[in-house]
Amino acid sequence: MLKPSYAQKPIILLNIDSLMPHALEVAVQSGRAPALKFLMENGTYIENMVTSFPTMSVTIDSSLLTGTYADQHKIPGLNWFDHSKKQFNNYGTGFKETFRLGVRHTAHNMLYRLNNEHLSSNVTTIYEELATRGISSASINSFVYRGNKLKQLHVPHLLSTLTHFKDGKWTSQTPSIFSLGTFSKLRSWSLPTQFAAGNRKYVAKELRYLIRKNKLPTFTFCIFQDMDTRLHFKGPLDIKGITKIDKEIEKILNMYSSWKEALAKNIWMVIGDNGHSITGTKRKEVAINLRKVLKKYRFARIGRPIKKKDQLVFSVNQRMSYIYLLDNNISFQSIIKPLSQHSSIDIIAWKDGDSIKVRSGIKDGSLTFKPGDKYRDIYHQSWDLEGDLTLLDVKRINNSILTYGKYPDALARLYGALNSHQGRFIVVNAKPGYEFNAQLTPLHLSGAAHGSLHRQESLVPLIIAGTDSTPKHPRIVDLKDFILRLIVNK
Repeated sequence: MLKPSYAQKPIILLNIDSLMPHALEVAVQSGRAPALKFLMENGTYIENMVTSFPTMSVTIDSSLLTGTYADQHKIPGLNWFDHSKKQFNNYGTGFKETFRLGVRHTAHNMLYRLNNEHLSSNVTTIYEELATRGISSASINSFVYRGNKLKQLHVPHLLSTLTHFKDGKWTSQTPSIFSLGTFSKLRSWSLPTQFAAGNRKYVAKELRYLIRKNKLPTFTFCIFQDMDTRLHFKGPLDIKGITKIDKEIEKILNMYSSWKEALAKNIWMVIGDNGHSITGTKRKEVAINLRKVLKKYRFARIGRPIKKKDQLVFSVNQRMSYIYLLDNNISFQSIIKPLSQHSSIDIIAWKDGDSIKVRSGIKDGSLTFKPGDKYRDIYHQSWDLEGDLTLLDVKRINNSILTYGKYPDALARLYGALNSHQGRFIVVNAKPGYEFNAQLTPLHLSGAAHGSLHRQESLVPLIIAGTDSTPKHPRIVDLKDFILRLIVNK
């Protein structure tokens, strides 16, 4: 039997949170990102990689690492509701919302349940697949990290009271090399700059440590999280964050005798996870207050037990939201009607049997779709559709091939979100310039927000240097297969 052929060059995947094509290109062309410019000019640049939906980091990272959308990996968003347990699940949004839900509850979700309970056991991560082949991997600064190695993590003693872990310690399944802020460090003497994760300098130092000590594994996934918070306040055109992270990438490349040698010894990938859409300046003009839109119904309040009289639950993910119908006597149509009269909501979608139905607040008509065999889209996915395709800006070429406009890979991503967890619920998507608000969910006035199906938040850049190979399709969900193909000729 022939042994599998493994990649001779380690793969380093740098995920720059909220990196967008236009901002990247401006930074490179203006000379403010020389390291990224070098990788672009000496590799392949793809400016339209489709991300996951909702366009929130935990869902996107889950798609990247498992090669599946949310219908399979089961991470519905940063904020969602477990109908079977009557429980709000939040992995850390705004301070007020986190405080009301309980810091312990949110920390336990983020640090333990996300990887050990919520991420489906029916899918495998890149780390798990490599481990079964005896191949090492590393995760630096990612909250989605499930691997095959049992590792004890810990919270510093002074902060242990903020968690449910006995003595601030817990055991989790991680990759063979694992770094996550103060919870797990590669350099035992280091001091993480943030409680829950490391900033760009700390993350870069962890990666440089692996290179310097000749401990770089076959695959390393590394996340720079700094830019997301900055863009929420500064807006998507700000490029200062790119410049700062580029300086850290420069230091990493400088570990080699030349940048050309860095390419000769490694495969480098740089990707964004989601984009941002500009928001307005006035709360009354920007916020879609779901409590007011659906004011005739009783809604559950976060931080309080669900009561029998509660009829609706709102789980807001910035520019998209899940609306759960707790009362079985309430029909979908009774909720959809007031939503469809709100011109700031451009997509309203829900499950009807094995089909997905779509309406809109900006135009009349309806659309029904499901996996089938009548039409194929540009990603070779097969669908049955009936109704007004313009609701999702889908077009037919040669009467059989489906293409996408302002909602990239809309059918698969919307299907994924609506099949990501149990319960009776509706997905709503905000028109550009608007953001959902329910109770204590944060708004990003005079800045930017994400979460929606729109192309502004859904198309991210990818740079590949050190190999001429590219993914089968320009989608984050196709990266896992691409990486495994590079490593094991899968």
